[in-house]
Amino acid sequence: MSPKLWTKALPGEPDVELFRHRPELDAALAHFAVPGRTAVVMTMGALHDGHASLIRAARARVGAKGLVTVTVFVNPLQFGAGEDLDRYPRTLDADLKVAAAAGADIVFAPTAEEVYPGGEPGVRMTAGTLGERYEGASRPGHFDGMLTVVAKLLHLTRPDIAFFGEKDAQQLSLVRRMVRDLNFPVEIVGVPTVREGDGLALSSRNRYLSAQERDTALALSRALFAGRDAGLLAAGEGPAGSEEHELIRVASPAAVRSAARAVLDEAAGLEPPLVLDYLALVDPADFTEIPEGHAGEAVLAVAAEVGATRLIDNIRLWIGAAR
Repeated sequence: MSPKLWTKALPGEPDVELFRHRPELDAALAHFAVPGRTAVVMTMGALHDGHASLIRAARARVGAKGLVTVTVFVNPLQFGAGEDLDRYPRTLDADLKVAAAAGADIVFAPTAEEVYPGGEPGVRMTAGTLGERYEGASRPGHFDGMLTVVAKLLHLTRPDIAFFGEKDAQQLSLVRRMVRDLNFPVEIVGVPTVREGDGLALSSRNRYLSAQERDTALALSRALFAGRDAGLLAAGEGPAGSEEHELIRVASPAAVRSAARAVLDEAAGLEPPLVLDYLALVDPADFTEIPEGHAGEAVLAVAAEVGATRLIDNIRLWIGAAR
């Protein structure tokens, strides 16, 4: 970055600048000499290694001369009645350390009043039919609120590239659709899901889980991998192991769904039980169900509640003939 006109957020820590207000961010962006590209990683805080992987991907893409901004904002518009807005973890000091270690230059952590200065906005993004399926059906208005804040943060941070996690597959699809439909001058990059050693997808909400609830939650990733491996066996191939960063070709949508559902049905009898919201094998572009005979990319997605915690996960597959 160009010479600093502001104070480091964490004296003695790696360089990262914290801004809470738009004028400060504007001044920082104005003083950034642009020898390289700019990137943004949008988060709600409570950063973990999944977020760090997004920041590292952004740094690798823009290089040492580029600028990486991380936003930390718990967006009230994407929480519905009875959801966890008030108890969502807010850990800014720890977030700054994670962001700095992963290679961020700037952390923009505004208040709700800063992002929505007139209160709840009268004009907002609408997700359309894609936003009414699955997560949108279970959380009405969630995707409208998400797209509204993503659009605002894209305007405020002015990146060339924005990085989003593939774990939130429907969100990623909607952001790509918004950018395409509204001609936002930004490239959207998806980054693979990061998992614990036992397969649990990293999530800020994992910290809500008790030890017993976490054991039950492992059924989500087990179901996804069981579905994937059943599809491989239907194609006459062996199991693939635990990694899904590369698209794995499977043969039968029916075999995928059946094997995944069997694991989830069994988990419904655990204590505490897994309460399934949906299991879906969908087209990643529009989240419509994959029919038998489909050839192309697919997302096997699951959402469930364990105790008071709602969790989502997915893996990407290739169905049908080799690419």
